[in-house]
Amino acid sequence: MNSPHSFSRRTFLKGSLAAVISAGIGSSLVLNKTPFRPVAAETVEQVFQSACPRNCYDSCSILSTVKGGVLKYVEGNPANTYTHGRLCAKGFSYTRSVYSPDRIKYPMRQVGRGSGKWERISWDEAFDIIAKQILSIKEEYGSTLPICLNKYSGNFNLLNYCVEGMMSSIGHTSRATGTPCWPAGIDAQTFDFGTIWNNDPEDLVNSKYLIIWGANPAWCSVHSMYLIEQAQRQGCKLVVIDPTLTQTASKADWYIQIKASTDGALALGMASYILEHDLVDRNWLQQNAKGYEEYFQYLRENITVEWAAKETGIEASVIEALAQEYATTKPANIWIGYGMQRHVNGGQNVRCIDTLAAMTGNIGVSGGGAQYAQLQTWGIQYHAMKMKLPAGTATEKDRIININNFGREVLDAQDPPIKMLWIACRNPMTQDPEAAVVKKVFESMDLVVTADLFMTPTVAMSDIVLPVTTAFETAGLNVSYWHYWLSLNEQAIAPMYEAKSDLEIAMGLSAHLNALSPGSCTYPTSGTVDEWLAAEFSPDFLAQFGLTHWEELKKGPRKAVKGLIGWQNGKFKTPSGKYEFASEAAQTEGHELLPIWNEPMDVPESYPLRLISPHWKLSINSQFQNLDWMANICHEPTVEIHPNTAEQYHVAEGDMVRLYNDEGEVRLKTHLTHTVAPDTLVVYEMWLKDTPFNINTTLHAIPSDMGKKATGSPGLAFHDNFVAMVKA
Repeated sequence: MNSPHSFSRRTFLKGSLAAVISAGIGSSLVLNKTPFRPVAAETVEQVFQSACPRNCYDSCSILSTVKGGVLKYVEGNPANTYTHGRLCAKGFSYTRSVYSPDRIKYPMRQVGRGSGKWERISWDEAFDIIAKQILSIKEEYGSTLPICLNKYSGNFNLLNYCVEGMMSSIGHTSRATGTPCWPAGIDAQTFDFGTIWNNDPEDLVNSKYLIIWGANPAWCSVHSMYLIEQAQRQGCKLVVIDPTLTQTASKADWYIQIKASTDGALALGMASYILEHDLVDRNWLQQNAKGYEEYFQYLRENITVEWAAKETGIEASVIEALAQEYATTKPANIWIGYGMQRHVNGGQNVRCIDTLAAMTGNIGVSGGGAQYAQLQTWGIQYHAMKMKLPAGTATEKDRIININNFGREVLDAQDPPIKMLWIACRNPMTQDPEAAVVKKVFESMDLVVTADLFMTPTVAMSDIVLPVTTAFETAGLNVSYWHYWLSLNEQAIAPMYEAKSDLEIAMGLSAHLNALSPGSCTYPTSGTVDEWLAAEFSPDFLAQFGLTHWEELKKGPRKAVKGLIGWQNGKFKTPSGKYEFASEAAQTEGHELLPIWNEPMDVPESYPLRLISPHWKLSINSQFQNLDWMANICHEPTVEIHPNTAEQYHVAEGDMVRLYNDEGEVRLKTHLTHTVAPDTLVVYEMWLKDTPFNINTTLHAIPSDMGKKATGSPGLAFHDNFVAMVKA
């Protein structure tokens, strides 16, 4: 079983993977007057319910201790049985974020976009500039379509959907639509199941066989590791499949190194073995599935274990052993990560993996499943987002701009052209592909407005920057796309400097627009936070968490009381009401009817090295790494290279190299390690303050195969990025 691509836990632990941080260890608006329990004296401590609003699996419940109006420290809330009263390193750094001297403190205007010449202005001045530009655009073009919103997940506070609501309240606009994160996998599971619905992750302890496929929870979902290790102590075998030997893989009983983007071939090879050896749960299939005989015929005619071995670089004996163990151990679980669907065949690969759970009857059972994500707990009313259009709106709908090809689509937009950008909860200058094209977009605008905490590269290319509050300076509500907890976020301290929440900004802009042109904006201009929060709760949403009133959340977070095992009711949301091996919906969207093999992207002859850019353990996209604590640990980027590759390119540890393709280049130091495959380079994506580093300067806007049905735009093939390397 131990081949160059198959490592036992015992063998691996003899290695020397570097240690990492341990897992788990206007001002007159009514909203600004919402009380937040001020502290009466320096000696009195108060504890507030808080919630981490970052785009992370764990969405932690937090207890924030305030003394003398100062946030002293944060800790995990023990009432949440998923996070178990613990935070990650990023969570513990929140005090450094709130009180960072680098925070944007006041509204500012830049004299010459990108010049760095900023001048402080008042909120009234900022609102006046923005409102007049909006009205000018509307008068010139007859609509607000030339105004484009680019907003995503920098803040997952559910009230932050007010940004979309603000745009709707002025008329139809252009919208960056879709998601860079997970769309191909969402579409895949939508075709197979009808939607995404994973088991409660706390149910991981009931698994007897767990495959973590293309995910690294030791870095990206640290609280899940506690549950995974508990399952191991109870006899569960942990298998990790990944192109890179991650920290999670170091915890595995069996690590299998796979050639990137061939995950579907491995799943098909396993399925072929399971079918050939009659390890199929036909009773489950007969009751719950559609199209499996057609799929089985495809396997018989096209797939062998030997074929899968050739495609994946994994020995046939390893594939056979994996299939045998998975199919004969119940319940068996597969955690499908987001990284492995960031390829041109990513969605189809997920569909192939899904079939393994269906073939073996591991769907709808405790300890089983094909786990990807869930939106079952996102039952809010979206009151802050759903705003009526102004009277007399002439256009019929918003204009869709693919968030994953933002630069080119904005430049290509005509009739009318896009003239103004509003950026919120995003940093497209470092997070989008084709960074040079994105820069041209910013340079071509009449006005760019960004609301942010820090002076990011996106803020640096803006005309107006609006300082926003942290989670501790405003109230909100948070759920997860992974676990089943709902957390209230109480305002713990007064806003620092002149920061405002996105909700205050929306109401303030509405007031200015209507003062200049009555009826031009429908967004409310008043309302307490309690009123805004109450409006998000329906009776069904309250009942899902066993609540009678939303204010019960002030006592602590609450877990959903139903729907904790995905598809346990056997009622799938597909057109047939069954699990669909054969999906006419997929075919209608231009995909294959069945989960068949789709070839990976060809390796360009001039750029032979695959460049993978996973998440770094101490940051989330472009957040956290700019803080002093994180910078003290990592202040410069590196490229991880297999020693054999380094020898081939005549580079040594610590050498400067240039990675380049026809899109752009990046220069950084080398780090030699056996944890990466010889044909692959790994550079962790992050924003490092005061450096020009941006790994997306080499990234083309190549779409993944799926994503449009569920999210509006196809995903992005982040990991189909190929470069050449030379010593700098």
